[in-house]
Amino acid sequence: MNILAVESSCDETAVAVVADGRRVLSDEIFSQVALHEIYGGVVPEIAARSHLEVITLLAERALERAGVARRDIDAVACTYAPGLIGAVLVGVNFAKSAALALGVPLIPVHHIRGHIAANYLAYPQLEPPFLCLAISGGNTMLVDVRGYTDMSVLGQTRDDAAGECFDKSARVLGLGYPGGKPIDDLSRQGDDRAYDLPRPSVHGDNPYDMSFSGLKTAVVNLAHHAQQTGQPLDKPGLAASLCRAVSEILLGRTMAAADALGYDHVAVAGGVAANSRIRGDFERACGQTGRQLYVPPLRLCGDNAAMIGAQGYYEFLAGHTADSGLNAYATMAL
Repeated sequence: MNILAVESSCDETAVAVVADGRRVLSDEIFSQVALHEIYGGVVPEIAARSHLEVITLLAERALERAGVARRDIDAVACTYAPGLIGAVLVGVNFAKSAALALGVPLIPVHHIRGHIAANYLAYPQLEPPFLCLAISGGNTMLVDVRGYTDMSVLGQTRDDAAGECFDKSARVLGLGYPGGKPIDDLSRQGDDRAYDLPRPSVHGDNPYDMSFSGLKTAVVNLAHHAQQTGQPLDKPGLAASLCRAVSEILLGRTMAAADALGYDHVAVAGGVAANSRIRGDFERACGQTGRQLYVPPLRLCGDNAAMIGAQGYYEFLAGHTADSGLNAYATMAL
């Protein structure tokens, strides 16, 4: 089954062709980083306009590079939630038009489910059930993946996402936008014990919930204090200490959940899964506990349409299709 997949939830326009949910025939991505970096973050209106300008060309290129004719497309899948509403609307409306023109089913896909499904592309042997940590600029959650379309959120951030913590910290350190990779690169030059950063606790009955707002504020305060007093700031050490703190928060919750549920298969997904400290810490922890770890290659960590095509296949098998009344949503539970 060949699925034409569309992703436009934030600042990457992506179109892919995926066969049977596991094989990527093409995956075209247009990044808008150059458009947004001067503003220090994504400008929603600019993002939506850019998606509109390039999405048709990307779709044509995806078909060409996949070696697939339009008549060979069996369904169209798209991200319909969550994301920047204007950006998501562009992808949804393009997908609705494409499905109508091709006379094929339309498959709505939740963005986070797509990130989880990126692991199916990287690891053909991976099947539910397993535990997945989904971490990105807008979301941080622990997911019990009981089936391809049967998932439950065990815990999540109460405030900022892990990726937002990295982005805001990078900004105050003068590293630009997006901040994940610059923070990661700088951290490799520093001492991860240079600064004693907090590991915020969350009050309540859920031991798997997380918080990153206090950690972000601590980094911002250290940077501002150094600037105001003229004291030196060890930027590599602060970046390394930040990566260590974020990784320890994520790792502690994930391993506790794996122990409680008895899972020996653990996956990590989303843009923040590209962080080298997090990848290394999870590899060591899973190795020490005899668990199998699944983390996508870097090209599948960020937003892409191949992951939407992968999850779209399983949504189709479960009968989850939509008609021309499909809408886009800025927020939606997993």
